[in-house]
Amino acid sequence: GYPIIIKAAGGGGGRGMRVVRQESELLGAIRMTQNEARAAFGNPVVYMEKFLENPRHVEVQVLADGQGNAVHLGERDCSMQRRHQKVVEEAPAPGITPEMRKFIGERCAKACIEIGYRGAGTFEFLYENGEFYFIEMNTRIQVEHPVTEMVTGIDLIKEQLRIAAGRQLSFNQEDVVIRGHAVECRINAEDPETFVPSPGQITRFHSPGGFGVRWDSHVYAEYKVPPNYDSMIGKLITYGENRDIAIARMRNALNELIIENIKTNIPLQKSIMADENFQHGGTNIHYLEKKLGLGGH
Repeated sequence: GYPIIIKAAGGGGGRGMRVVRQESELLGAIRMTQNEARAAFGNPVVYMEKFLENPRHVEVQVLADGQGNAVHLGERDCSMQRRHQKVVEEAPAPGITPEMRKFIGERCAKACIEIGYRGAGTFEFLYENGEFYFIEMNTRIQVEHPVTEMVTGIDLIKEQLRIAAGRQLSFNQEDVVIRGHAVECRINAEDPETFVPSPGQITRFHSPGGFGVRWDSHVYAEYKVPPNYDSMIGKLITYGENRDIAIARMRNALNELIIENIKTNIPLQKSIMADENFQHGGTNIHYLEKKLGLGGH
């Protein structure tokens, strides 16, 4: 059913894409996208998929040992995004019931066994009106893996190393129990309003602490943030017995985090944590850009 989106097979970065809302527009849109694709990527091949108006980004963490064993470790919600870059991630995803988790998780674990997958991985989906639409699989550990570790108590890096060493999974699906809620804020060296990267020397640094607070980073006072890499300099993760407590701890932790002499997105993260719609849960992937007044896709 409509709407659908036509995409350049050789493309990326948001170019060579066109949304079609009714059949009368279809052939013209295909021709225009093919011409764009040929000009931009030297490849006129296009494909169609369903276009979702207000999806959320929900992904499922898996571990598979390549020896016939695979488990899923529940899902994460990574819908708070800007230009397809994740800003805040959480686990479990608000509104996903245990039945839905079991349904989608078991399908992902089964897929791992069928394709002979080995290692840690993530199946990414767009989620709308109770349906999961597959986007891609990330065949690696992800930035947001700590939120899954916090709610399952399973060290994903340790398990990944065990699998790489040729061992079987050290636990089975029944051992995976999701308790409480975890939120992760990506801390980037960038202007919180213009998003221009802000490399340079950190003169003063203080990391937050306390119960249910985790800070994963390599930075310290006098550390020089280089201009050559991704702007992320740390990940702040908080855990609570429910989502409200995890968010409250995050708000406190963001207030405790001190990084001086470079610009960071800490003010942006504070405003997201204070946002009523975020606190309510289940915002879609366009929400942050609309909140920032950026509009569009």
